[in-house]
Amino acid sequence: MPYKGQSRFLFRRESIESLRINTMGIYKLYRDALCIYIGKGDIRKRLLEHLNGDNPCITREAPNYWGFEEIINMDEREKQLIRELDPVCNKKVG
Repeated sequence: MPYKGQSRFLFRRESIESLRINTMGIYKLYRDALCIYIGKGDIRKRLLEHLNGDNPCITREAPNYWGFEEIINMDEREKQLIRELDPVCNKKVG
């Protein structure tokens, strides 16, 4: 199933902080059309952690956009998207 998060937001503090607190789901980081990272959990919290440099690969790849899907079954969806989109910074599924 294709990635549902069609809206793109600038990977900047202001756009991340505009997201509702405790929004749970899957998020995608990318630089232009290149998928850099797929993650899950509290989207706002995780994106702010990435913006603050918690993952050297993400920092090195310099994402400029992010998108998200609010979803309950995050584990299976994350695995599916990693297999489908082959992100640069998380090749391992599971």
